[in-house]
Amino acid sequence: MLRRAVGGYKRGSFSQLWLHRRCIHTNVIDTLRARHFVQAVTSEAITKRVETPIAVYCGVDPTASSLHLGNMVTLMGLLHFSLAGHQAIPLVGNATGSIGDPSGRNTERIALDHKELAKNVAGIEAQLIRFFSRGTQYALSRIPNLDPSSLKPVRVLHNADWYTGLGVLDFLGTVGRHARVGTMMARDSVKSRLQSVHGISFTEFSYQLLQAYDFWHLYHFHKCHVQIGGSDQWGNITAGTDLIHRMHGPQSDKSEAFGLTIPLLTTASGEKFGKSAGNAIWLDETRTSPFDIYQFFVKTADSDVERFLKMFTLLPLPRIAQIIGEHARAPHTFIAQKLLATEVTELIHGPQGVQQALCATQVLFGNRQTLEEHKFTSDDFDAAFGCDQRMVKVASASVVGKSVADIAVLLGSCKSKSEATRLAKGGGLYWNGSVVVDSKWVPSVEKGDFVGDGTVGIVRTGKTNYRLLKLLDS
Repeated sequence: MLRRAVGGYKRGSFSQLWLHRRCIHTNVIDTLRARHFVQAVTSEAITKRVETPIAVYCGVDPTASSLHLGNMVTLMGLLHFSLAGHQAIPLVGNATGSIGDPSGRNTERIALDHKELAKNVAGIEAQLIRFFSRGTQYALSRIPNLDPSSLKPVRVLHNADWYTGLGVLDFLGTVGRHARVGTMMARDSVKSRLQSVHGISFTEFSYQLLQAYDFWHLYHFHKCHVQIGGSDQWGNITAGTDLIHRMHGPQSDKSEAFGLTIPLLTTASGEKFGKSAGNAIWLDETRTSPFDIYQFFVKTADSDVERFLKMFTLLPLPRIAQIIGEHARAPHTFIAQKLLATEVTELIHGPQGVQQALCATQVLFGNRQTLEEHKFTSDDFDAAFGCDQRMVKVASASVVGKSVADIAVLLGSCKSKSEATRLAKGGGLYWNGSVVVDSKWVPSVEKGDFVGDGTVGIVRTGKTNYRLLKLLDS
């Protein structure tokens, strides 16, 4: 079990503490509803139950080495619980991940070998710890009067911990005797597969029992009363609440175990996001860079931007309403999309990720004035383009006295100086966002012709062909 400490919870008047912090809602369920996080709940009594601190969990199966935006929606819901003083438990399904969840799939998942599964588990675990750490830091700068000492440590658990050593006879005797085949067959995830050409294997059919047992184990040993998940997890979640009720006997209070589902991430047009949809936006910066995260959200449609601001940021709702109002008056400025992109990039990658994204954005889409206004440093360019083949590093002495045409050829922007000359005459050659009218012009560090602490020159030919020259000390 890994722990990521973000403070300890101080007992006292929970509702008053929450009201003092958020000044909007006294109940986290109200907050989630206001931000479009609630698709369905197993019982409306959940609203009353969360008035006192409880443990809440959501599970992530390690079917890939990185989380994506679809996962992030559920994790944002869990983050809201954490910030309200509840115990958040992200569960890595290193046991269930070897089986495969049939929910939302037309065919059976390809089984992972032990090496790939271990790699995925390590990647997911590290990201969960990083997400809640950065999420807490982000929250501290967005939520007035949020005291980190009022928060419980986030606990990352693995479900293999309680399946190791549990034999099939023990599992069937403990869980199987309480399961009803008719109910299992009625789950949407099972019915849809039974009606398909491929059908469903017994392995995936049994998946719901494993997730149900996860909930029972966390309920019994960690006093976890709430499971949250995407709307496609409704059947698996209710399997857990039913199992808890049955295993604790008819005298137990079923309302003590709750499920809450969150709408799957889609655009207003109904397009889904995720691995299965083939358009995943990954939280791992080596798979989706901070720049690409920023660009994804800055291109959000007007019809989606308000909902995404509520779901993917912790900005106060009045602030979001204000921004949407300003955007409606001047939609051509994309003020709401730019704010959304900045907030989400910071939440995922931290302030340094925002700086990288803005640097890359200004290089690719800005001009000389915007580059100078942002005052990007040499390190900013290295962070944004260090692994990008479009940035060429050369000794400063080797370009002293060279014309912009020479530099364009050196960078590969032009095949020859004559091509650079033709582009300049036609207005198609740019240096740091400004049109170059004379290809014989010589950029000078001393005259301030380079940005990034006087070390970077940006050559653009046409509309989208960029190259960066990075000067190194001789």
